[in-house]
Amino acid sequence: MFELIFLIILSIYFVSIVIVIIGASKSFPQLEEENLPTISVIVAARNEEENILDCIQSLNKLKYPENKIEIILVDDNSTDKTGQIIDEFIAAKPKFQKILSTEARGELKGKTLAIANAIGFAKNEIILTTDADCVVSPNWAKTIASYYVDDKVAIVNGMTNQFEINNFAGMQSVDFICLLSTASGTINIGKPMSCIGNNMSYRKSVYDEVAGYENLKFSVTEDFRLLIAVNNLKKFKIIYPIDKDALVTSKACKTWKELYHQKKRWSVGGLDSEPSGALLISIAFLTNLMMILSIMFFSKGLIIIIASKIIIDYFFVFPVHQKLGLKLKLKHFLFFELYYIVYVVLMPIILIFSRKVYWKEREFV
Repeated sequence: MFELIFLIILSIYFVSIVIVIIGASKSFPQLEEENLPTISVIVAARNEEENILDCIQSLNKLKYPENKIEIILVDDNSTDKTGQIIDEFIAAKPKFQKILSTEARGELKGKTLAIANAIGFAKNEIILTTDADCVVSPNWAKTIASYYVDDKVAIVNGMTNQFEINNFAGMQSVDFICLLSTASGTINIGKPMSCIGNNMSYRKSVYDEVAGYENLKFSVTEDFRLLIAVNNLKKFKIIYPIDKDALVTSKACKTWKELYHQKKRWSVGGLDSEPSGALLISIAFLTNLMMILSIMFFSKGLIIIIASKIIIDYFFVFPVHQKLGLKLKLKHFLFFELYYIVYVVLMPIILIFSRKVYWKEREFV
């Protein structure tokens, strides 16, 4: 009986993966380079002295018309050398500007306040955001901006992987690709369930139409809250192309504790997703729960079912790695698969008892 139940759940899981793949495979029209819009790139940084230089060096290498780009770096009340590093690097570089996140905006706080202050300062229509622990490719801004082919395109998201400096980071990179491939697929079929602010862009006019972050209920995943608000307008396009030229690479969490807090923050933010997102999460939860319970009901038939689940996951993330020009290492995938089984089952249970989030030395409830 257990084998039959597992097989039925796995079949539903497979169908959901196929639907996501269909969405993630969509392609979208792009502008020619001479028609690129004016853009404002925003990076909020709090105590990022270890990371900020790599980030702004990569931003300095962006291939974009000089008269169509500004880069706004927000010092979010750093207590380390972040602000000093920014000042020294951007001297005599007019496309860079540094601001301090000091202006109060309603009840906004933390990174959300920093980004809102930068958007208020920005002069251009298309806003691109990334994080201080990220490195962008030279074609990143040009590629993202090229998808704004008309006024109906309100949000364009991009993919993020992680520097694979060890097996722990490699596992997290596979996790990022899996999560964001799912985000791409669901967004492209009109059922958004997640996004990530370290590779996101939107029209400032549309941001203003939803009255900005000041008008939105505070969230520890402000990027997704904004996406949902725009989606609820029901008159704009939100797209998520999987494009290697729009790839951003971030630094992985260094410890399990840090990774736990990151995942909990994202999971709390994901509670805002549509019912279809909750359904997809429930299917993943049940499938991975069955993987764990298989230990108690082990049989020869279950070996085939377990192997099938692992194969489904592999052939979900493998083509995306290829499309992004990345190599999927088997050891990283298998490490991810073990982690994924435990994480997807435990996190919903943890959220029942606690939704407190720790982020950037701050506590959010």
